[in-house]
Amino acid sequence: MQRLLTTAILGGLLVATAAAFAVTERLKLTKSPIFGTVVYPKTGFSPTCGCAKGKATVRIKLRRADDVTVGILDSHNAAVRTLVDGVQASRGANVFRWDGRTDGNALAKDGNYKAEIHLARQHQTIVLPNAIVLDTTAPEVKAAVPNRETLSPDGDEQADFVRIHYELSKPAHVLLYLGGERILRQYRHPASGSVQWYGKAGGKTLPPGSYTLQVGAVDTAGNSTPVAQRQRVHVRIRYIELASKRIVARAGKLFSIGVSTDAKRYTWKLGSRKSFASGPVLRLRASTFRGRYTLTVTERGHVARARVLVR
Repeated sequence: MQRLLTTAILGGLLVATAAAFAVTERLKLTKSPIFGTVVYPKTGFSPTCGCAKGKATVRIKLRRADDVTVGILDSHNAAVRTLVDGVQASRGANVFRWDGRTDGNALAKDGNYKAEIHLARQHQTIVLPNAIVLDTTAPEVKAAVPNRETLSPDGDEQADFVRIHYELSKPAHVLLYLGGERILRQYRHPASGSVQWYGKAGGKTLPPGSYTLQVGAVDTAGNSTPVAQRQRVHVRIRYIELASKRIVARAGKLFSIGVSTDAKRYTWKLGSRKSFASGPVLRLRASTFRGRYTLTVTERGHVARARVLVR
């Protein structure tokens, strides 16, 4: 009798184990009622940016139609906002958007959130694992220092650009502005590094002169540095310049004039004479005939002139 009872108990355990295994395997094969979940923008959104990233979008696909309630939970799983309540959702793709506000219409705190989906007919509640990042903090430009104050964007590989070393309060894309217009946006978004400017705006190289660049940034959630908080960088574009616009020289005598350029050499022309020269001081002999002449110096298409009065 004892042996029969033991055998019966063992048989029962085996049957129960087999049944439990079958249920587990069946559950594994049961597909989730929600699939194809996408939350964007993945890098975060900002309701205050005034840009395309002002709302978070939750896109799900339902295997069958249902009455859906969609809510937003904070990092402590506390309910923050109900987006829809018992709304009939069709089979296939459904899209829900959150503007970053609570049920009380207050702006939610920056942080990570998740969407909770309740399917009334299927009696299931699913918290999506996809993080919804709310970020309303604009990047601050802590430092912006140029490697030179004067550049000569003439393509001779001599001071063709200015490199601005920067430091930001958070990872963001550096922006350069000139006269209120954006002239450069850095592709990468490290919190510190450098950006190069080749003296161009609107696709054209700028003429000689002094310019004030504004350095700002925009983060991946769309927050931009306020105009008043942009860093100012003062630079000067110079190609080739003469130290004076008017020279008085004695006939047949040597005279000198300063030449400001980063070129290794340049061309000069005085009357019918012309040649090459280099260095910051140009020394020439005046004509033996009294009169007015034009001194022209040229470097890679850029020209500077001075009047030479020979007495």
